[in-house]
Amino acid sequence: MKEWHSMTIAVLIGLTVRWTVSLNSYSGAGKPPMFGDYEAQRHWQEVTFNLPAKQWYFNSSDNDLQYWGLDYPPLTAYHSLLCAYVAEFINPDWIALHTSRGYESGEHKLFMRSTVFLADLLIYIPAVVFYCCYLKETSPRKKITSVFCILLYPGLLLIDYGHFQNIYNCVSLGLTLWAVLGLSYDWDILGSLAFCLAINYKQMELYHSLPFFCFLLGKCLQKGLRGKGLLLLIQLIVTVVAAFALCWLPFFTEVEQIVQVLRRLFPVGRGLFEDKVANFWCSLNVLLKVKDLLSPHVQLMLSFVFTFLSLLPACIKLTLQPSLQGFKYTLVSCALSFFLFAFQVHEKSILLVSLPVCLILNEVPFMSVWFLLISTFSMLPLLLKDQLALASVVTTLGFSVACAASFSIFENISEEELQLKSFSMYVRRHIPGFKVPAKMLKTWFLVSMMMVSLLTLMSITVEPPHKLPDLFPVLVCLFSCLHFLLFLIYFNIIILWDHKDGRNQKKIN
Repeated sequence: MKEWHSMTIAVLIGLTVRWTVSLNSYSGAGKPPMFGDYEAQRHWQEVTFNLPAKQWYFNSSDNDLQYWGLDYPPLTAYHSLLCAYVAEFINPDWIALHTSRGYESGEHKLFMRSTVFLADLLIYIPAVVFYCCYLKETSPRKKITSVFCILLYPGLLLIDYGHFQNIYNCVSLGLTLWAVLGLSYDWDILGSLAFCLAINYKQMELYHSLPFFCFLLGKCLQKGLRGKGLLLLIQLIVTVVAAFALCWLPFFTEVEQIVQVLRRLFPVGRGLFEDKVANFWCSLNVLLKVKDLLSPHVQLMLSFVFTFLSLLPACIKLTLQPSLQGFKYTLVSCALSFFLFAFQVHEKSILLVSLPVCLILNEVPFMSVWFLLISTFSMLPLLLKDQLALASVVTTLGFSVACAASFSIFENISEEELQLKSFSMYVRRHIPGFKVPAKMLKTWFLVSMMMVSLLTLMSITVEPPHKLPDLFPVLVCLFSCLHFLLFLIYFNIIILWDHKDGRNQKKIN
């Protein structure tokens, strides 16, 4: 009973921090003619409420796709429609066709913030609590502190409650977490259903799709494709097809409808780059003008090849040796590969990597906390543009203190704690005396955080040179990208040199 009291307090603190962040500015506040992502979400409510479904993704006099046209999957549109019905009941002016563009008021801001808060409370937060309660070989105190730290992760708070991303990340990430829970309990059908819903809410959840596919395929192969494995495979296929069919039902009337929705969801025509993102291509473009030297077609092919090759080893290992621990690490690796090398990556897509990192926070706290801090820092230019400097600094400091106190991160830097013991033993066969520079990692972490603090301070207080107006955003991207590349190597080492093969995990029946 005492543990549940502490868990309740942890959740209440998380909710309080969320609402406090929501009191700050948001994307595009008072900036016509396009405003920002806040207006995008309001506009989607306007479109879905006033137009029939077959017109939601098509350009028309009533639906100018150049003005925040809907470009997320059907489940997002249904969510917008549900919010629109509530908005229409409170104040029809909020979603009036055409005349509501750029609508801003204190009451409407409260309504929009409340929709995020409610979605978070119903979907994401319960998933976090249940996941942490599921953790095996973990003390009740560690379960509570895991919930506390995950709920305080500043990246998600600043995007959903500050910036107001044009999609509710807490919904898609929450559905993905419910899917992970389903697989953890061997409820594979329910897990697959939850993940299908996540993809149909946010197409970028495809970052996580390969680990789900490889893990479930590996389980089917273990059970045997002539017995229980075949039955499970059929059940999974039926579940996925049925879930997608139900979500896409209004758009199956014509082939043109399906093609147009897919074209809106995957706008490859926009090119390889999306603003200044801390991924491989944007960083490389600083030194070598890939954008100018290569045609869009070549850029697309290179992006595909780099992404495919970087995630292939982890996916093969997971398929051949499926385990829950391997599944979680492969989620991190694949999402990070997509973020670094994929086509049309947004800076906010790092949240898709941060979720699985939160899932292993209890296993490798030092590296996980390091990654989560860098992931938040990588979005600094976007957050400063939305006047969220103070909120960013305060939430990041709070998260750092909470994690340092909860996990004693500086005491968990041995080879074993970093999950690198198997790798070290392998290397020592060829290089006697080799050791992972575990103690040096503490120094590198401190230097990294000093650079983060310095770049943050300079970005806020120093005016960049006239000839280099994007100096600080570029430095933030380069610095963050370097970290992400090193993290990708680290997590792949854990995956490929893990010789437990699931023996310490829940048995796969």
